[in-house]
Amino acid sequence: MEDRFDGLNLVQLLDLLEPVPEPPPVSWMPQTAGWIWLGIALAALILAGLRLLILHRRATAYRRAGLAALAAAGDDPARIADILRRTALAGFPRAEVANLTGADWLRFLDRTMAGDGFVSGPGRIVAEAPYRATAPDPALFRLAQRWVRRHAAPEREDA
Repeated sequence: MEDRFDGLNLVQLLDLLEPVPEPPPVSWMPQTAGWIWLGIALAALILAGLRLLILHRRATAYRRAGLAALAAAGDDPARIADILRRTALAGFPRAEVANLTGADWLRFLDRTMAGDGFVSGPGRIVAEAPYRATAPDPALFRLAQRWVRRHAAPEREDA
């Protein structure tokens, strides 16, 4: 048996070796049921999070529309007053907002923003701007933006 390999050099001996068989491919399938359940739970959490995100986006769409309208309105107090009214009608029940005028309207804006910029600040113009010409006020624009972003709208049942 040794005579067969006597005249061979190292390279020839290596060529006589049989190649090592490759192991079978590793399966991507989880080996235990726990991983499957974890994957199902993770997928459910992701879907629930996406649903909450979509519901939040729908519920706050009127705020984004209000901010876009404010950006287009600039410093015009009459347009700002109209945008505030439309935003409030979209975010609050109509019966609570539609009949408010004058000081009641300003108190409503302050109450829902937890501030006092409308009754005693630059927001006073909002009550009379739709009815008479008033000078543009950048402070009113910033106050209106803050109200649209931060007002505390009630929870809606239809969401």
